[in-house]
Amino acid sequence: MSRIGRKEIILPAGVSLTVDKNNLVTVSGKKGELTQQIDKVITVNNKDNIVTLTRANDINTVRAKHGLYRALIANMVEGVSNGFTKTLTIKGVGYKAQKKENKLLLNLGLSHQIIVEEEKGITLECPSVTEIKISGTDKQKVGQIASKIRDLRPVEPYHGYGVRYNDEVVIHKVGKTAGKGKK
Repeated sequence: MSRIGRKEIILPAGVSLTVDKNNLVTVSGKKGELTQQIDKVITVNNKDNIVTLTRANDINTVRAKHGLYRALIANMVEGVSNGFTKTLTIKGVGYKAQKKENKLLLNLGLSHQIIVEEEKGITLECPSVTEIKISGTDKQKVGQIASKIRDLRPVEPYHGYGVRYNDEVVIHKVGKTAGKGKK
C-alpha cells in the first residue's frame, strides 16, 4: 500500500482541504463537505493545492495506513468535486421501483411494498421503473445503500430475477431437462 500512499493528490479548482491540530481532515467543494479522522502516524501536507501524505516509520501497519488514508482523502476530493453514482437494475415480472417525495417504493414480488428512505447526503432517483440511481458525495455511503437495496431481492440464478448492479454479470444455471434423450 505504500506505493499508493506516496502518490500526490491534486486538488481541482473549487476544492479546499484543511487539516486541524487533531489530524481531522476536512475537504470542501461544490457538492458538500466531508471529514475524516487521520491516525497520528500519518502527516497530511497541503501545499499549492497538492496534497502529500508522509508516514512516521516503516512498520507494516503504518505502511498500510499510509495507503488507506491516501485513498480515503482521494475519494473525499472526488466526492465533493464530482460525486459518486451507483446504478441498480431490476428484472422480474411485476418488479418495479418508483420515487415518491424522499422515499423509494419497491415492488419486488413480495407480499408487501418495501419503502427505502433517503439518507442525508444521498439522493435516490428512478429514471425508469426498472432502474435506480444512488448518488452522493461519500463513496462508502453510496455503496452501502446500493448494497442494502440489492440485498432486498438478490438475483436468482435460473431466470435472473432480482436487483443487480448495472454492470454485474449474472451466471445462469441450467434447469432440469426432464428426461430428454433417456429411455
